Amino acid sequence: MPAPALFMAKVALRALIVNNLGLMKYLGVFVLLLTSAAYCADIPLPNQISVEALHRVLQSNQRSKLLILNVGPRVLYRQAHLPGAVFIGPTSDPRGIEILKQRVKFESKKKMLIVYCGCCPWDRCPNVEPAYLALKKLGFTNVKVLHIGNNFGSDWVDRDYPVERGE
Repeated sequence: MPAPALFMAKVALRALIVNNLGLMKYLGVFVLLLTSAAYCADIPLPNQISVEALHRVLQSNQRSKLLILNVGPRVLYRQAHLPGAVFIGPTSDPRGIEILKQRVKFESKKKMLIVYCGCCPWDRCPNVEPAYLALKKLGFTNVKVLHIGNNFGSDWVDRDYPVERGE
């Protein structure tokens, strides 16, 4: 568990003991801290791609070699998404994982896959890590996850990088 989450868990536990407050309230906070700290923890740096690096790739002749998979909520996809991105849906839900598996079933295991969500800050996104792990488990060797530090709006759209809107 990252140091800030561990510190907060200790603070919550200490408050429970010292103040004799409701166990369920602090247990809920503790579980929230544990789960939020785990998001994206298993995605190695070499399997991440920065916003700037992906923007350069999209401007190059390499664009046609990519399959871009949006694993975020539909409402965000409709508002703005990466050019050519395929909507998969949230992969924090098992239905999203199944849709992902069906979409990539006939793709080459060597094809470059770009996975992104953009619903929230990187360390809280519930969708990119399950998608990344599922694709790796399926044998894909060239999977990159777009590292969106805050959200798609501020990290991509507000920079006037190209987007598509709607379905």
